[in-house]
Amino acid sequence: MSQLSDSDDTTPLLGDDSSSDASQDEDYRSRWRSIRVMYFTMFLSSVGFTIVITSLWPYLQKVDDSASATFLGWAVAAYSLGQMAASPIFGTWSNYRPHKEPLVCSIILNLLANVYYAYAYLPRTNNKFHVLISRALVGFGAGNVAVVRSYVAGATSLKERTGAMANMSACQALGFILGPALQACLSFIGEHGVTVTVIDLQLNMYTTPALLAAAFCFINIVLVVFVLRPHHVDEQGRVQAINYTSEDGEDVVEESDRTIDHIAVLTSNALFFIVMFIFAVFETIITPLSMDMYAWTRTEAVLYNGIIICCIGLQSILVFIIVKVVSARYGDRPVMLAGLVIILCGFFILLPWGNHYPKIQWADLKNGSLVGEMNKASNHSVEPTGCPYEQTWCQYTPSIHLAQFISSNILIGVGYPACNVMSYTLYSKILGPIPQGVYMGWLTASGSGARTVAPVFVSQVYTILGPRWCFSLICGMVVGAIVLLSCCYHRLVAFSVRHRRSV
Repeated sequence: MSQLSDSDDTTPLLGDDSSSDASQDEDYRSRWRSIRVMYFTMFLSSVGFTIVITSLWPYLQKVDDSASATFLGWAVAAYSLGQMAASPIFGTWSNYRPHKEPLVCSIILNLLANVYYAYAYLPRTNNKFHVLISRALVGFGAGNVAVVRSYVAGATSLKERTGAMANMSACQALGFILGPALQACLSFIGEHGVTVTVIDLQLNMYTTPALLAAAFCFINIVLVVFVLRPHHVDEQGRVQAINYTSEDGEDVVEESDRTIDHIAVLTSNALFFIVMFIFAVFETIITPLSMDMYAWTRTEAVLYNGIIICCIGLQSILVFIIVKVVSARYGDRPVMLAGLVIILCGFFILLPWGNHYPKIQWADLKNGSLVGEMNKASNHSVEPTGCPYEQTWCQYTPSIHLAQFISSNILIGVGYPACNVMSYTLYSKILGPIPQGVYMGWLTASGSGARTVAPVFVSQVYTILGPRWCFSLICGMVVGAIVLLSCCYHRLVAFSVRHRRSV
């Protein structure tokens, strides 16, 4: 089995990392079939978030007129808040029991929560809170990513780890692509769509994506139940017996646990928090920013931002392929440092400049009062577009040129996936041979915490102070992450490497 650990070097992205000799080993094939099920589960977690992210704001406005941009921040954050609460629970559960149990339970919850989201328009009042609760439940179900990462870390050798984590991140990126792409395609159904009277369900551009995500969850449950098998190998790729944490709380690898570099663990969690915070700001602000700066309608914003995010996801897959090669040659830490620098450039470019200002909604109301009165008397009103007059910064802050917007998307789409995959890879290597369910739960929780705080932060800062302050603060955070990584650079090494140093 020793040659199996070397197979990752010659395997393309998403391959099964098997050599011609190892392909005859049924246990080896079963291990990689199970890992591929974990890839699909990670893919669904990403789809569950992104498939409605570009339409969430117009959906809120449609079902509840009282929904504000601040509430949008809470609605986006609800997903991550649920994931943050669930990740340590599912991670601990996977240490005591087979991974299949928390996976099936979490996916069933995810399925039901997506159906709930599709029916959020049905209650007569407080519809926006039903949207928020449904997103929180979807996020709680997505807490199973801690179990996914723990399983993959335990089922791969040290040499296979970077490739497996890159593959998993590529599947996450595929979900990141497919979610907005499906939303963009389904936007042609329109806001009204069709109504299935028997079950009182509206099938439109807002509800259909959530129902499609529920169908994906059903497929995932079938795969987990019938294909997933328990597997564990050591850092050299040798098959190990699976031992769960004992009832009295003592871990089977307690001796290894005492040698973990906890400073490196805390640093990794802090860096992951910053990386996820930065990207959560980006994905939350992209729709309201484009609607304010370019006077896009709700339908246009869903379609155009869906296309943009889809392109970023395709670009991310190329980045994962490159990262897999570059990290093998130069190491994981330089790749992560380079990713942070690229993200810094992306947000710096996004700062407003020039003498061109965005279109303001109040100008339409003042100059077109007669049209406004006519619209009130008709059944169809003209949707207001542009930067809302309530946001006072619209009157003195230059607009962000479309070229700036696109260039920033490209740079962030390069830097974020590099940092993302390196965060998982470094963390799993730092932890070494111990059962990683609990630790992966805390890493996922730190990322979810960032995605909880970031939407609230950006909705407040953006609404009150505008994009200049918002993106300047983000640039400061990225600089802080670069400084932190540089200071702890020598500690972020694999468990086995650190252990050899201490001998």
